[in-house]
Amino acid sequence: MKVMAIAVPNAALTPEVLKPHMPGEVHDTLKLYLDGKVEQFWFVEKSGPIFLMNVDSLEQAKATLDALPLVASGLMSYELKPVGPLMPLGRLIPAA
Repeated sequence: MKVMAIAVPNAALTPEVLKPHMPGEVHDTLKLYLDGKVEQFWFVEKSGPIFLMNVDSLEQAKATLDALPLVASGLMSYELKPVGPLMPLGRLIPAA
């Protein structure tokens, strides 16, 4: 299952607050990428990362993200949205 995970930073998140957490956050994020749980990732200025995750369930996505240092410390959360093929495109294909 594909899940978009969109970062929601805590209002108190500043560069000074982020700094001690970033080595662990970067390490853990890269590990998720190398393990195939995060398929792609992007960054939105003043918001944070967006991950396209490859997981078995929304519960697995949540548990995976909850273990990241910024989430575990209460500095960030993620909005999870299951995604899939754009099925309405099928209406554009004539029946054979």
